[in-house]
Amino acid sequence: MSGKDYSKYFIAPDLKEAKKRGKEDIQVLQFDQIPQEMQGIGSGKKYMIETYGCQMNVHDSETIAGILEQMAYTRTESHQDADIILLNTCAIRENAEDKVFGHIGSLKALKTEKPDLILGVCGCMSQEESVVSRILQKHQHVDLIFGTHNIHRLPYLLFNALMSKEMVVEVWSKEGDVIENMPKVRADGLRAWVNIMYGCDKFCTYCIVPYTRGKERSRRPEDVLNEIRDLARLGYQEITLLGQNVNAYGKDFHDITYRFGDLMDDVRKIGIPRVRFTTSHPRDFDDHLIEVLAKKGNLVEHIHLPVQSGSSEVLKLMARKYDRERYLELVAKLKKAIPDVVLTTDIIVGFPGETEEQFAETISLVKEVEYDMAFTFIYSPRDGTPAAKMKDDVPMEVKKRRLAELNDVLNEISKKKNALLQGRVVEVLVEGESKKNPDVLSGRTRTNKLVNFVGPKHLIGKMVYVSIEKAQTWTLKGKWVEEISKSPVA
Repeated sequence: MSGKDYSKYFIAPDLKEAKKRGKEDIQVLQFDQIPQEMQGIGSGKKYMIETYGCQMNVHDSETIAGILEQMAYTRTESHQDADIILLNTCAIRENAEDKVFGHIGSLKALKTEKPDLILGVCGCMSQEESVVSRILQKHQHVDLIFGTHNIHRLPYLLFNALMSKEMVVEVWSKEGDVIENMPKVRADGLRAWVNIMYGCDKFCTYCIVPYTRGKERSRRPEDVLNEIRDLARLGYQEITLLGQNVNAYGKDFHDITYRFGDLMDDVRKIGIPRVRFTTSHPRDFDDHLIEVLAKKGNLVEHIHLPVQSGSSEVLKLMARKYDRERYLELVAKLKKAIPDVVLTTDIIVGFPGETEEQFAETISLVKEVEYDMAFTFIYSPRDGTPAAKMKDDVPMEVKKRRLAELNDVLNEISKKKNALLQGRVVEVLVEGESKKNPDVLSGRTRTNKLVNFVGPKHLIGKMVYVSIEKAQTWTLKGKWVEEISKSPVA
């Protein structure tokens, strides 16, 4: 390192401080206009954002793009053409971090070739002090590091990076306030992400997210509902409500009693044809929310309900705060209230201490619930989490074998569930051309199943009826029946 003092810009991330969870009130602030000295600074210049990880990161990248375009930058997908490259990173698994560091290293040659290029690292990895230290020591071609709590300060941070020509680092351990009216460049005019809350207070022993994203902070209902109404007016067909734990929404309100079920009931009355949400935690899934979801309408019958393990003993070690029995009781309630509900989940194999018997309990739970799909992972220790201090005593070859066995079971169930749709006519939101064949259109059902069919290009962005002719493990093939002319939900 050059020995430069970064303290002017560096508010170091600290996991111990992050877990203290201060009782300070979270303020709701409005996004400032772009400062005068940064207005138009991007004229004739281009930016590139590479996004890793979850939907929250995707939505954060939309906000970052919105800020940059207000400064007159335009988007490019070419490293060579970019004047700014930002890596919006994910910290949830070790291989995700390794991929980012590999990419940072590969960009060093481009930085040497284009010394005026601004290379920045943001997102969840930036909230880890070990990551920031590694960048400071080994990747000094990086110009800018900022975290998840201070995206709204990007104009000021970018100005410092452009003017100082030295690394600018600003990462806050304390979660930020809720910033409203942030500009966004959404991926398309069809589907939109809507943040309803930030952070997580669950502290599952394997998870770094409560440290990188901070404590739970809910947006005010009027702000969420106004954003959704605006999206409805703009013609969006589908929204997904986002949060690390969406069904903890409203628990932090002190002046009103208004929870996630109340929000969903109000969203149900807005003219958006489809409403989804992710991700929910089984512990906070209350009866009122189930009652509201059962009203359906624009509330789709697809629920992502992470279980992580089918063993009560492993769930206790994970600090999930529910056991197998309670989870299955919740599943039974959902299936009774919403008979056609489609459940998907997240599962970790090879958690420290997981025995063959405990893994078998996961397999039996999967067979009992019959998930239509699951995201499955081999346990990956994250520095600073309690699980990282546990003895990781499941050999890698055992973890890989368990993952393969689990996926075989899930694939078999998925294919069986999809086969039940053969011969049925389903509602599909047409998203675009198939990635494999431009002559084929692709879209999703209300239950988030991917459907491919042949049809005219003017159907893109529309709701159509498709007759399912062939069911595969992960996709459905169908025949276009007709365009749906119905109006959005009132």
